[in-house]
Amino acid sequence: MIISRISLKNWRNFRNVDTPLGGRAFLVGPNASGKSNFLDAIKFLRDLARSGGGLQKAVLDRGGLSKIRCLAARAHPDVEIGIELSEPNGTEGSPAEWGYAVGIRQQTRGHRQPLLKYEKVWRRGELILDRPDGNDKADELLLTQTHLEQINANRDFRPVAGFLQSVLYLHLVPQLVRNPEAFVPGQAALSDPFGRNFLERVMGTPEKTRKSRLRRIEEALRLAVPQFHGLNAVKDEAGTPHLETIYEHWRPDGARQREDQFSDGTLRLIGLLWSLQEGEAPLLLEEPELSLNPAIVRQLPGVIHQLQKVRGGRQVILSTHSSELLNTRSIGGHEVLMLIPEKEGTDVKLASSIADVRLLLEGGMPIGDAVLPRTEPPQASQLSLSLSA
Repeated sequence: MIISRISLKNWRNFRNVDTPLGGRAFLVGPNASGKSNFLDAIKFLRDLARSGGGLQKAVLDRGGLSKIRCLAARAHPDVEIGIELSEPNGTEGSPAEWGYAVGIRQQTRGHRQPLLKYEKVWRRGELILDRPDGNDKADELLLTQTHLEQINANRDFRPVAGFLQSVLYLHLVPQLVRNPEAFVPGQAALSDPFGRNFLERVMGTPEKTRKSRLRRIEEALRLAVPQFHGLNAVKDEAGTPHLETIYEHWRPDGARQREDQFSDGTLRLIGLLWSLQEGEAPLLLEEPELSLNPAIVRQLPGVIHQLQKVRGGRQVILSTHSSELLNTRSIGGHEVLMLIPEKEGTDVKLASSIADVRLLLEGGMPIGDAVLPRTEPPQASQLSLSLSA
């Protein structure tokens, strides 16, 4: 399944957004327009559903409801998130397989915990959960938890919980991969977006699956780094996992290298290619072009498309500022979400729905050239002058 639609009300930058999503979605917009916050709405639902998570922890981890609530919220300050889940190649116009929506309000007395304003679940258009119900009205404490997070309460819509639990977010930091013991973990093991436990995840994968994934990664890497071959996951004498490869040079047998000798770009590319093959739920990526050669960045949309076919249509939602990534002829205007800051919060529009952008695309302009100039801060050229003043 994929998230085929998402709606946000009073979520961080977004006062009121409702937009469709496809198998690939590229988020573009100025700095601080809300690209990371858009992805975080999906991560928030994941954190609701995960073991060890839940409503109270998900809100607390983000600094409380006041930090989540849009600054433009006034008369209706409740925070609301809704999604629809559909099959990747579902029939157009047919109802979504599942729908899930949650509204959150602040408790008005006592400990002022976040409470459910509502929680709803639909199955093919039929409402199967509608909270608050009679039990909730009799005991407000029940509204401190969603049914999504409770095994004994989500039986009728457990596929939704399982789907959200499996959402993967990646913003790999090469230094954490190389030296995980040098950093105090800031995330639970179930949520490792920066790659601190990446090598453990690789080594913990069943051997047949691990070798198959690494073989595909090696084949792709050899196009970017021709001297690499024989990529493998190994453990040293102390049981610490490593990535190891042969680096061909003037020696007849080359030389073995481990991840502490890989470049930042190589590690980020390995992490990206591995994550694309890991699971079937949506993969959320922050600026995957970082540290990569522009020639490699231009190939990423095609790589994502090919691995989506291998993984049965796994959805990929990513943020980017890269013209090299976007100026790929295979990317359509319906796949690019433009985040447009306004006085009352950020709006989100499909590039194909904006008339002048659509005309540029119909005239043959690559989509990056059509949309990225719209994301440039109007006074950016004055930055160096302001520093010298």
